[in-house]
Amino acid sequence: MANTCFGYYRHYVPPLFPLPVFNQVSVSSDSTCVTIPFTRAGNLILIRAKVDTTEGNFVLDTGAPGLVLNITYFREYAVNTATGDQGGITGAVADVARARVRQLSFNGVTYHHIDADVINLGHIESAKGVRILGLLGMELFGRFEMVIDYKQNVLRLHLMAGKESPAGACGLLSDTSAYATVPIDVIENKIIAHVSIGSKKLLFVVDYGAETNVLDSRLSDKVLDHVTVSRRILLSGSGDKKVEALYGTVNDMSIGSQHVQSVPILITNLEKMCFSYNYCIDGMLGFDYLSLHKVGFNFMKRKMYIWK
Repeated sequence: MANTCFGYYRHYVPPLFPLPVFNQVSVSSDSTCVTIPFTRAGNLILIRAKVDTTEGNFVLDTGAPGLVLNITYFREYAVNTATGDQGGITGAVADVARARVRQLSFNGVTYHHIDADVINLGHIESAKGVRILGLLGMELFGRFEMVIDYKQNVLRLHLMAGKESPAGACGLLSDTSAYATVPIDVIENKIIAHVSIGSKKLLFVVDYGAETNVLDSRLSDKVLDHVTVSRRILLSGSGDKKVEALYGTVNDMSIGSQHVQSVPILITNLEKMCFSYNYCIDGMLGFDYLSLHKVGFNFMKRKMYIWK
């Protein structure tokens, strides 16, 4: 079976002025501190959520820009065709439409009148053997402090009132000696981490929809010489086709002060993962790295927390 790596993106023609980092989604919560249990389909995180009257499994996918709906269950929502290019690591996604959702909710967190992309996720359902209604992307979490804990199988959220809200108000970050703080960028609803392989500084998307780490095959030998290739595999993404990729381990990788001696990685062409202003990424941090640690984010303060 092929590995899964959504890497779903939306690429618009650049406007005259830069877009805001997060669109202004309307969100409310029964509590400022929310704990959300999750299950897994393979290495994908599944959260129970409801769109209007339809309830089921959604994939937590920080590589997606916002809410994405599976057209199988939301065909009547697909009211207009999206502008720009949509796709992912395996290429373009056919028949993408835009829709307006009246309400999205999970575990006391509620969003009102938000836009969504509508695409076919049937091939992901077939690969995982589970019904998947859609993807929960970055736009939905821009006002939260978030901690993802694979060991406990929970997602913890702290709804922040503003940029100056105290970090860890829900006790998420109270023990500062337990984790390292790493600066991140947030560009077009994508988490960008600064990663070093050897002496080369690279930009990686932090993607909880990716089942493994990914490295761009177009990088220089100064980077690729740190990868030991073991085999070839087929890779499935948000498009319905598969592409061949190399699989191996990368050595001498660092994220902030956190050094990783050896971690699994895929090598494939990431040309299709460029987004506006010709801004391209060098790789993706997926399950094979993210599952090793409890990881947190403060999107307003542009910080990532990696537990030791």
